[in-house]
Amino acid sequence: GPAGAREAEESDEDRRLGDLLVLQLLKVLVSGMHALASFRCDAAIESFHQLPPEQFATGWVLCQVGRAYFEMVNYPEAARHYEWARRIDRTRLEGMEVYSTVLWHMKRETELAYLAHECQGTDRHSPQTWCVLGNCMSLQKEHEPALRFFQRALQLDPSFTYAHTLCGHEYVANEDFEKGLNCFRNAIRLDSRHYNAWYGIGQINFQQEKYDLADYHFRRAAKINPTSSVLFCCLGRALHRRGQHTEALHYLQGAIQKDPNNPLARFEKASVLFAQECLGEARRELEGLLRLAPREPNVYFLLGKVCKKLGEVNAALKNFYVALDLKPSSRDVNTIKNAIEKIKVTDDSDEEDFEF
Repeated sequence: GPAGAREAEESDEDRRLGDLLVLQLLKVLVSGMHALASFRCDAAIESFHQLPPEQFATGWVLCQVGRAYFEMVNYPEAARHYEWARRIDRTRLEGMEVYSTVLWHMKRETELAYLAHECQGTDRHSPQTWCVLGNCMSLQKEHEPALRFFQRALQLDPSFTYAHTLCGHEYVANEDFEKGLNCFRNAIRLDSRHYNAWYGIGQINFQQEKYDLADYHFRRAAKINPTSSVLFCCLGRALHRRGQHTEALHYLQGAIQKDPNNPLARFEKASVLFAQECLGEARRELEGLLRLAPREPNVYFLLGKVCKKLGEVNAALKNFYVALDLKPSSRDVNTIKNAIEKIKVTDDSDEEDFEF
């Protein structure tokens, strides 16, 4: 009868409406995932925030947002979203390898140890669990156990790209560059867009003073993930070492724009300005940097060198002595003392630099 026909129509209408809502949800999710895969992290976060609150507050979505903040080197926001995801789903392991790296960068040892304990209790046969355990050991400077745990992750899943990269970084921390290179190359073979591995190879080249190769690998990494202040800073440093100061400044300024609180980028920019004899600009950069890193001896050392070049001998001496008071390494102590002894000598081309 008419009532039955009306009910069938309403039921069809409900189904159509339901289908439409599901499609709208999928469209937002796909848009967010596509942006994240392209490392357009701001766009990804914006997309996920278009979801209804009950869909946004799910473990999977919160981990994607956490990952986006991680790629942008915004570790506090990344940690906040991963913590939120864990409150919603304590047994979730997917994404925990990245969360453990966030905690590693933030030096949050207690939270990382607790996360490792919880992941072990959830599933000892998950590669993510062993990556978390490895990062936990790495933060405590226990490089051998950390390597064993990362290798265990790879036994469980040889195609787990991130475990190859974590292994590589651990070998680099142990100064075993050859094994580190092999790990990073394995990661790139599995995923050519895994920028962390390109960055890892660049770091090895940089430490070995192969600055042209470092430039190439950092450039590859920065092309894949152009949102990272760290990658732009590394590329700027490699270009500075190659004497390409104008291009170095371009990338270092880009790094500072992406993260105004990146002290290494500011220090490196000041070093390039000093090399270009732009002494007033170098001084302004260093004085701004002291607000970010008030206890870094090399900031005072470079400021002293700037003052010396400007003919301000007393200001130069004062900065050199402050640098000494801040307990630099023994090698750097000799460099500073050497600069103090030569304070009256105008040519300081034989003075050494030291790393931030």
